[in-house]
Amino acid sequence: MNAPSRWSDGWYAAARRVPSPNFGLRPPHTPVSLAVVHSISLPPGVYGGDAIEQLFTNRLDWTAHPYFQQIRGIEVSAHFVIRRDGELLQFVSVDERAWHAGRSHWRGRDNVNDFSAGIELEGLEGGRFEPAQYARLAELLRALREAYPIEEVVGHEHVAPGRKLDPGCGFDWHALRRALGWSARCFPALT
Repeated sequence: MNAPSRWSDGWYAAARRVPSPNFGLRPPHTPVSLAVVHSISLPPGVYGGDAIEQLFTNRLDWTAHPYFQQIRGIEVSAHFVIRRDGELLQFVSVDERAWHAGRSHWRGRDNVNDFSAGIELEGLEGGRFEPAQYARLAELLRALREAYPIEEVVGHEHVAPGRKLDPGCGFDWHALRRALGWSARCFPALT
């Protein structure tokens, strides 16, 4: 199913590969039909550095910052991270199930990780994101849609309402839709 020129076993050629041990098998015959946009910064509001990479590869020094004690021991991942400058990192093959959405539900289906690709934007939930991030996100989503039957793009807040708020009100869904040129039905209800 993967487009061979850009993809190899679910790994995107344009991303810096940083393999995470935090993934599992997708249920058999479960296509990747959803992309979930998240936001992350470690510690919150601090950009740059390698704390996100360390978290997703289980190498974070829990004593390096007081905030890290709140997340001590968690094992999480996403398929992709887009840094503030647009750098793209990939942690899990899209053919595998990354651990990004947690308890989640979308359009009558539980366990969103089973059928989605998780994309983290370096940023603070509710904060603004950089033009380079939108450009890279649009490029990535187009490439994903060429290789997988992606039908919709939503936020973590949409698949885990009440539990998660990211990417939040600072994320410009209209700008993403304009950049992609996809139908409104591919996005959460835009006001």
